[in-house]
Amino acid sequence: MKRWMKWTAGLVGLAVVLVAGVAVVGSQMADSKSQRQIKVSVQPVAIPTAAQALERGAYLYSSRGCADCHGAAGGGREFVNDGKMRLAGPNITPGEGNVVARYTPEDWVRTVRHGVKPDGRPVFIMPSEDYNRFTDDDLGALVAYVKSLPPKIGGAAVMDLPLPVRVLYAFDAIKDAAQKIDHTLPPAKPIAEGVTAAHGAYVANMCIGCHGATLAGGKIPGGPPNWAPAANLTPGEGSIMPRYKDAEAFVAMLRSGKRPDGSVITVMPFESLRALNDVDAQALYAYLKTVPAKPFGQR
Repeated sequence: MKRWMKWTAGLVGLAVVLVAGVAVVGSQMADSKSQRQIKVSVQPVAIPTAAQALERGAYLYSSRGCADCHGAAGGGREFVNDGKMRLAGPNITPGEGNVVARYTPEDWVRTVRHGVKPDGRPVFIMPSEDYNRFTDDDLGALVAYVKSLPPKIGGAAVMDLPLPVRVLYAFDAIKDAAQKIDHTLPPAKPIAEGVTAAHGAYVANMCIGCHGATLAGGKIPGGPPNWAPAANLTPGEGSIMPRYKDAEAFVAMLRSGKRPDGSVITVMPFESLRALNDVDAQALYAYLKTVPAKPFGQR
């Protein structure tokens, strides 16, 4: 019996040492990964000044998730704080000293479309994979609107990650935006706005960060452990789409944050989704009816 207890204690001790070693090495690897240099070839987009472009930029800002992380006025916002993880988007108004104060047009393209900071390091939190397919006109309009915001003070980025998340990031179980993007793709071509699957596919790019490139959902990489998994938006196994018999029911969910049975949906960025206009919301539904079926979680 004593010999068995000694063996058990030894194995437990060895396991503790191994876990501690993985944690230390993983943390160091995460630091190294976050400091790596990423070279992407970018072309500047034109930053328009016309009122119509600024109006389009304001719509994209409010409906594509920018306000969820940076605040409605661009001054920064805490969007995760569960006691274990704290995340806040930085102030992106044009005030001196703010993170984007000295951004060139190339810097905006590099950061928004590619998830790479002006100094070449990766952006960890920003879901640039959602914005990679912005047309040049839409990216230019969005930047023009952000540059037009009244300057605000403060609002630095916050990224307090628990050790398990850092280790998962180190070993690529969690990827930063730059790893998820095909940087060789040319900018998307403009799509005529309308309640069509083609336009809906363009709108659906905003869903990739949570639902995955295939839109099959599953656990959201890097999200707090208490977050519900993203739903399967394809018609495959485990799909939630049969709940929405028509576009009207789907749009009602986007507006209310509730399923047809009245139950509340958590985690979804409804502040942005409510801002989608009727054409974009209905086109999104039209596109989701056409996507290839995937089993739940096959991101």
